[in-house]
Amino acid sequence: MTGKKREGRGSGQRPGERCVFCGKGVEESDRLIAGPPGIYICNECIELCHTIISEEDALRAAVEAKSARTIEEIPSPREIYEKLNRYVIGQEEAKRTLSVAVHLHYRRLLHLDEADEEKVELEKSNILLIGPTGSGKTLLARTLAQALDVPFAIGDATTLTEAGYVGEDVENLLLKLLMAADFDIPKAERGIIFVDEVDKIGKATQNVSITRDVSGEGVQQALLKIIEGTVANIPPQGGRKHPEQQFIQLDTRNILFICGGAFNGIEEIVAERLDSKRVGFRGSGVVEKGGPVDLDDPVERSRLLNKVQEKDLLRYGMIPEFIGRLPVLSALGPLSEEEMVRVLIEPRNALVRQYQEFFRMDDASLEFTDDALKGIARLARKRGTGARGLRSVIEELMLDILFDLPDKTEIRQYVITGEQVRLYEEKRREGEEPGVDLSSEQEAASGGESSVAKKKKKPPPPEQRRSRA
Repeated sequence: MTGKKREGRGSGQRPGERCVFCGKGVEESDRLIAGPPGIYICNECIELCHTIISEEDALRAAVEAKSARTIEEIPSPREIYEKLNRYVIGQEEAKRTLSVAVHLHYRRLLHLDEADEEKVELEKSNILLIGPTGSGKTLLARTLAQALDVPFAIGDATTLTEAGYVGEDVENLLLKLLMAADFDIPKAERGIIFVDEVDKIGKATQNVSITRDVSGEGVQQALLKIIEGTVANIPPQGGRKHPEQQFIQLDTRNILFICGGAFNGIEEIVAERLDSKRVGFRGSGVVEKGGPVDLDDPVERSRLLNKVQEKDLLRYGMIPEFIGRLPVLSALGPLSEEEMVRVLIEPRNALVRQYQEFFRMDDASLEFTDDALKGIARLARKRGTGARGLRSVIEELMLDILFDLPDKTEIRQYVITGEQVRLYEEKRREGEEPGVDLSSEQEAASGGESSVAKKKKKPPPPEQRRSRA
């Protein structure tokens, strides 16, 4: 390349000599650098390009320095456990298991970064969470990602199908993780993916099938490669792949996969396995071999879930290769009524605190009595949806008050009592509108009873009003 210096306007100027970046001619720039025939770039554009490249290099170095962790920066299992305790109530054994597994996973990544040809190769330990709906599986995975400050994505296994069939490809899970990482590939390659409802992709039958099970066993087969570790080709816009499409390559070897599922009915499989081996005590009485198991008893169900083994999952319909890639198995039991009450008030983002914040926005206050909290927890537990049922109960319970809250500016204090929860339960049982009129102004600080706990009295008939007159 040669530099062409032009002394002044029109001095030896050739009509085609212009910077291809900014369009300036020789008379407007200090110097034009010639490239291939007819291609020129001025000194100002060269300086601008150099500045842009330097800034991008500095930004990339800062991001890499921030993402690079040392052993001291990785939270210890106890620190991860304490973080989980702020958001997840109960499930102590599951929280301890996850804390250790996740800590070791990110210690493994540091080990891989060390340049040592003779070092021991550490394998990845993905996680399988088993527990009823609303027991905290998704919340545990999400809180883990927050504690470690890594990208996190959630996918539903029921929407996935084998490649070539209607539905989502498994690569869409990786695309969600890339989007959560703002398409920062190195950052995404150390993220966490939670695959929910994996129990729904079990084999339809234990027998060898001659037809394709594209949404069951086929999905398990498709998930094998990305869970174990592969370089996947991801379409940046999602959807199906086609030959002319450009792909983003993502290495999944260091992505932590957490799979979760309710596995409804697996307790019976566990009970059959245990009863086929022994005759002895269960609970508080002697049980004969093959005796009945009370699966409606939460304590019994939790006991059986904690004894789930790989062979039980195989009988449920999971294939051996899939289970083998999820070596860490943790069971979550149904929440007790006391734990449901704690879910309402203890976590940092507890439901009661959320609704109190809504009321604060309208310059009002909201309180729940202890009896009300216990009643809400009892009703939610009856629905069988775990902690998810708490919000639906509160939404229905407070429908009327939430509807009128912005307009009733004269009422600024609200108290939800156990009596109001009981009235709500009665109305729902009788098929009436579940919302109960809970709005009432707190009486003055004279110690009088709050009218919140009182039912609205109907006005007396006209005859009584005339007789009183």
